[in-house]
Amino acid sequence: MERAGKNMKRKITVLALSALLFALCSSAEAQQPGKVFRIGFLDSSTASGSAVLVDAFRQELSKLGWIEGKNIAFEYRFGENKGPDRVSALVADLVRLKVDVIVTSGPSTAIEAKKATTTIAIVMAIFPDPVGLGVVASLARPGGNITGNSSLSPELNTKRLEVLKDTVPKLARVGLLRPLAGGVGPERQLKELRPAAVALKLKLEEIEIQPDSKGLESAFQIAKKKQVGAIMTLTTRSFFAERKRIVELAVKYRLPAIYFQKEFVDEGGLMFYGADFEDLYRRAAVYVDKILKGAKPADLPVQQATKFEFIINLKAAKQIGLTIPVRVLERANQVIK
Repeated sequence: MERAGKNMKRKITVLALSALLFALCSSAEAQQPGKVFRIGFLDSSTASGSAVLVDAFRQELSKLGWIEGKNIAFEYRFGENKGPDRVSALVADLVRLKVDVIVTSGPSTAIEAKKATTTIAIVMAIFPDPVGLGVVASLARPGGNITGNSSLSPELNTKRLEVLKDTVPKLARVGLLRPLAGGVGPERQLKELRPAAVALKLKLEEIEIQPDSKGLESAFQIAKKKQVGAIMTLTTRSFFAERKRIVELAVKYRLPAIYFQKEFVDEGGLMFYGADFEDLYRRAAVYVDKILKGAKPADLPVQQATKFEFIINLKAAKQIGLTIPVRVLERANQVIK
């Protein structure tokens, strides 16, 4: 009886040790020491145009303990503003490489990534209306393999139009630059902007262009011929990539303009109202961190932009001979003098 009891204790000890070893092995496997995770970064525009946002993303990942060359590697893919076919090919390349997560920069890239894979995690750095465009089931429970940030672009465009009317005396016509390629993002924005213009008693002169140096110059010439009193663009990656040229042309043709990212004002632009995109890219890094540590995209709620700014550049106003009304200046978060 005593021997049987000792044998039983021995078995229990062996089982306990086995369970402990299994747990330790499982934990080690989950942490995967030495593994280098691959992050696919997909942008429809250009590397140079997106550099400031990529830097914000990488810096935040670094703060979270992810070091390039040590535990993460990046696979950058830029569409160079060549349209959805180019983006589709780039997505296919990332899927073939079996990256661990794909970070997308806008609606076209997110939609193409979602079409291409149901298994690789996708993080939307910015997306105007992911529920309305059918990319996620809901903000609280996105479902599937995609999550990220909602940037509220359609609603913010309407607000920008209001700001332009308040800023420019007797404004009647607004030149609206829209990309030739089109797509679901621009169409969604136009659906909001057109009735908003009617309500504000403004005539929208839609100027469809190829967003490159030649196309932009032509667009501003058309805007002048149509006698517009101000300029704005749809929120697209292609226009962001060409922000320096757009700002230069607005000064050259002496046209007040309001922009969708603060980086336009950094280049000397007149006004910015909208979400802080650098903040959204930092938040995208937080999503990536959670996913690489085991979280599922379906369980991570989509976050709406919460940080908004209104910036006015008085130096730019002086260049084009515009006096900003005091009531508009009082609403600004920042006034550059």
